[in-house]
Amino acid sequence: MMTDAEIVERVRAGETALFEILMRRHNQRIYRVARAVIKDEADTEDVMQQAYINAFTHLSQFQDRSQFSTWLTRITVHEALARRRKWKPEETSEDVMETLTSPQPDPERQAYAAELRRVLEAAVDSLPETYRLVFMLRDIEGLSTSETAAGLELGDEAVKTRLHRARAMVRSAITERIGASTAEAFAFQAPRCDRVVAAVMAEIVQRVHVTS
Repeated sequence: MMTDAEIVERVRAGETALFEILMRRHNQRIYRVARAVIKDEADTEDVMQQAYINAFTHLSQFQDRSQFSTWLTRITVHEALARRRKWKPEETSEDVMETLTSPQPDPERQAYAAELRRVLEAAVDSLPETYRLVFMLRDIEGLSTSETAAGLELGDEAVKTRLHRARAMVRSAITERIGASTAEAFAFQAPRCDRVVAAVMAEIVQRVHVTS
C-alpha cells in the first residue's frame, strides 16, 4: 500500500485521480475535526470539501518532514473556524439539546442506533470549543498527544491540560459508559464519504482542465 507521501508525490506529478485515495483514507478524521467546530452536519460537509480543495490547491507547500494527516488537520481546523466566524453564530448547549430532542431530528442522527453514542455526542457538543477539539481528536479519533498538538498547533502540555478539563466536564456516568463505543461516535458513513469525494474530485477535474 502506498504511503501518503508517495501518493502526494504522484498527485504533484499529475496523477490527480490518486487524490481520492487520500480523501478516503482521512475522511473520518477530517469529518470529526470539522464537526467539532461546526456542529452541523450539512455545513460540516461543506467545510470538508473546501478543506480538501485547499489542500489540493496548496499541495506544493506540503513538507514531507511532517505527516500529511497532520497538515490536512490544520487546514481543516483553519477552514472550519473561518467558515463559522463568517456565517454561523455560536451555539449554546441548550441549542444542542433542543436539536437532539426535536420531534423531527436530523436524518443523519437517526442512523445512530445506540443510545450511548447519542448521549456521548450531546456531551461532547456541550464542551467549549477549545476543549471539544482536543477531546474529539484524543478520545474519539484516538490520536496521540503529540499528533493532537501538531494538528492544533499547541504544545503537548496544553493538550494534556485541555483534555483533562474536557473529561472533567463530561459527567462521570457518561465517561464510565463510553468505553468501546467511543470510536463509533461521529461516524462518517460510506454514502456521505462518497458524496464528499465525488464533489471534491469534480472540482479538481474542472480546475485541472481550466489550467491545462
